[in-house]
Amino acid sequence: MMGWLPVALLAVPLVGALLLLLAPHALRPRLRAYGLVLSGVTLALAVLMVAVFDYAGAARPQFEVDQPWIAGLGLRFHLGVDGISLPLVALTALLTFLCFVYLCWGRERAGEQLMRARPRALVFTLLVLEVGMIGTFLALDLLLFFVFFEVVLIPMYFLIAIWGGEGRGAASAKFILYTLLGSVVMLLGLLLVWAQTGTLDIEALAAAHGAGMARSVQILAFVAIGVGLAVKTPMWPLHTWLPDAHTEAPTVGSVLLAGVLLKMGTYGFARIAIPILPDGAAAVAPWLGALAVVGIVYGALACLAQRDLKRMIAYSSVGHMGFVLLGFATLTPVGVNGALFANVAHGLITGLLFFLAGAVKDRYHTADMPSLGGGMLATLPRLGSLLTFASIASLGLPGLAGFWGEMLALFGAFQPANVLPRPLFLTYMVIGGLGAVLTAAYFLVMLSRVTHGRPQRPARPAARVLQEVGGPPPAVPDDVAGPPPAVLDDVGRPPGDVRTHELLAWTPLVVLILLFGLWPGLLLSLTTPAVLTLLGVAS
Repeated sequence: MMGWLPVALLAVPLVGALLLLLAPHALRPRLRAYGLVLSGVTLALAVLMVAVFDYAGAARPQFEVDQPWIAGLGLRFHLGVDGISLPLVALTALLTFLCFVYLCWGRERAGEQLMRARPRALVFTLLVLEVGMIGTFLALDLLLFFVFFEVVLIPMYFLIAIWGGEGRGAASAKFILYTLLGSVVMLLGLLLVWAQTGTLDIEALAAAHGAGMARSVQILAFVAIGVGLAVKTPMWPLHTWLPDAHTEAPTVGSVLLAGVLLKMGTYGFARIAIPILPDGAAAVAPWLGALAVVGIVYGALACLAQRDLKRMIAYSSVGHMGFVLLGFATLTPVGVNGALFANVAHGLITGLLFFLAGAVKDRYHTADMPSLGGGMLATLPRLGSLLTFASIASLGLPGLAGFWGEMLALFGAFQPANVLPRPLFLTYMVIGGLGAVLTAAYFLVMLSRVTHGRPQRPARPAARVLQEVGGPPPAVPDDVAGPPPAVLDDVGRPPGDVRTHELLAWTPLVVLILLFGLWPGLLLSLTTPAVLTLLGVAS
């Protein structure tokens, strides 16, 4: 019933991208609205899927499509959605739509002239990216999952390489090399599973819970698949591509990279590695937990050392994804539920943070925190307030979405699965708790530098700023407090605070952060039945 929904979710952005190739001149004057409408239709389909989903049967795939794909190899075009993938499909459609909202009404500014530089290519790239992201969460065939997993690499590479910052060349090359090499190792693990079981059907493999595969084979396959997923997550020490990619990517690229692409790696652990290879998961879980808590502490310490706002948010993702991996490593319903909750919460909060970081750079022409001069709550109170809200949500304040996932992951480490050494995981819990304290520290340090205090003049002279945007130096005495001279638009005038198109793009994220923070059961009731099934606790 309604098996057309997953196909439509993929077909709308895919057909839209193809039309841009077939009729480029006819669509050129309406490119902004074109991307907005297509992503809006995709979002409407995702909302329809959420509305008609049978929540009583969240443990089983729904809206299934299972058709022959490559008959000679026994490959099938198998799509479906359950309680684990449904929130991620909706998150992907929402963030993509909000990126188009941001682009559609946003003015071309000195920092990011996205829709002025190759607008047709930009819309095409974002639509193809949406196809790959949604397809990854819908796929129920291992090879189909791998295909969609790889589809996202090329558009994201071009998004960074063409529309990124000054260091975009090196950042995009690093991104593609790391992720491609990780994918090759993952493919070997998937093929090993196929060779041992004779099927690539994720649903059948998960139901078998490793039957037919020796423990040694499961360990080898888990490590191979886990390496590929860990690169995309990213897990320490395979994370080094992430800060450069985030720093150089345009705002919409950073939002989708943090909000969705990182979730593809962690989703793979929940969908493939843990349920299909349970013996391998039990053997590798202590090592996975160790790398997770190292990533939590490392990410927090790296954030404390950053000057660039976007780079700091990028390193914060390493720490937050560490909590997700720690939750998976516990192999308990509580820990895995916490990991899945943290996945969605991180997508909402960090997506908002990168939107805000882009807005700060747009106004100040820099993301260097000491150069911003502080006092944003006095000069741009609405933007400063939203940045404060997103930061305290990210540091895990109770009542906001960021709290529940990290708390449940740590609670899962307090009482891990029986096959795991509890004293070791208690140590992980303590280290993870220390990382949570450090997370609060670096966000508070950032807020003290950027939003609080008396506005100071930035490091760059006003004459240099006005030389970049045109116009004479301002005749303002040095002892007069006010907006830093760098807070100027393209013609040398002070910009407004939060603009209408920004408010439209950011408000849904603020509402969902509050909703999931105050009502976590809304998401946990959806994921719990599916988590019990993937762990083999319930059928």
